[in-house]
Amino acid sequence: MAEITALLVKDLREKSGAGMMDCKKALQENDGDIEASIDWLRTKGLSKAAKKSDRAAAEGLVAGKLSDDGKTGVLVELNAETDFVSKNDTFQSAARDFAVVALDVEGVDAITAAKTAKGEVVADVITNMIATIGENMRLRRSARLSVAQGAVALYLHNAQGEGVGKLGVLVALEGAGDQQVLKDVGRKIALHVAGTPTPPLALTEADLDPAAVEKEKKFLTDQALESGKPIGVVEKMIEGRIRKWQEEVVLLKQPFVMNPDQTIEQLLADTAKETGSPVTVKGFMRFALGEGVEKKVDDFAAEVASMTGQA
Repeated sequence: MAEITALLVKDLREKSGAGMMDCKKALQENDGDIEASIDWLRTKGLSKAAKKSDRAAAEGLVAGKLSDDGKTGVLVELNAETDFVSKNDTFQSAARDFAVVALDVEGVDAITAAKTAKGEVVADVITNMIATIGENMRLRRSARLSVAQGAVALYLHNAQGEGVGKLGVLVALEGAGDQQVLKDVGRKIALHVAGTPTPPLALTEADLDPAAVEKEKKFLTDQALESGKPIGVVEKMIEGRIRKWQEEVVLLKQPFVMNPDQTIEQLLADTAKETGSPVTVKGFMRFALGEGVEKKVDDFAAEVASMTGQA
C-alpha cells in the first residue's frame, strides 16, 4: 500500500478540484495512483461537484426543527443556485434531514461531518445532489437555541413544504410558567421578527454590534453636517437620533406588530402576569434566505448573443 502523503493529496486536489477528504479516500482506494484516483472521483461525481463550487448559490431553503420536548430549536440554510431546486423533493428532504442533525451537533462543520438518520454523511449527501441535480449547493449556516425552562418557538415564512421555507425565525422564551402559553407567545414574537418592517438587529441595546452603531452614527453625523449646523448642535442631535434608532432595531423596544400600542417588552411583562412567573427572551435568530450573499445577475440577451456569435 503506497503512503498517502499530504503532498499527494494536494496534487490530486489541484488536478481534480475535489475536497481534501475525498481526495485522500480516492488515493487510498487506488493505492496512491493519481490518474486512477481522478477516474474514481469522476465515477463518484465528486469532480463534477467540485467544478461547480465557485458558482454563486443564494437560493434554496431555510429548514427548521424543534426537539420533542420543545426546549431546543434549530435553523439551517441550504443553498442552491436557482429557486427551481428549492421545489425539488430530494433537496427539501435533505434540508429537513440536516435540521434534524443540527439538533444533536452544532455548527456547519460539525453538521457536515455528521450522519443523517438514514446513515449518510451530510457532506456526501450534498456532493451527490450537486452531481445529480447539476447545481452548486452548500450548507451555509446553522443556529440553535435552547432553554432549561420554557419553550422555543419556530416560524417558517413562505413555506415551500413541511419544515422548510424562505425565512425562518427561532425565539427562545425562558420561564417556569405554562409551557403552552410560552410557546404561543414565542410564536407571536417569531411572527413579529419575521414580519416587522425593521428586522431587529439585537435583543437589547447592549447586544448591538458596536460596528453597526458606529456605522449608523457616522451616517447620521454626515447627514446632519450637510445641513450646515454647528458641530456642537450636531452632536446633541446625534445623541437623540441614535437613541431613536436603537429603539427601532432592538427587539424588546419594538412595537409589537399585532398590537402597536404594546412593545415586545410589555408583552413579556403581561405574559409574566398571566403565568405567574418571570418571562424573558433568552435569544432569537432570523434567517432570511440568501441575505448577505452576492447574487449574480445574468444578462440573458448577451448570453444568447455570445452563443450565436452575434456579440
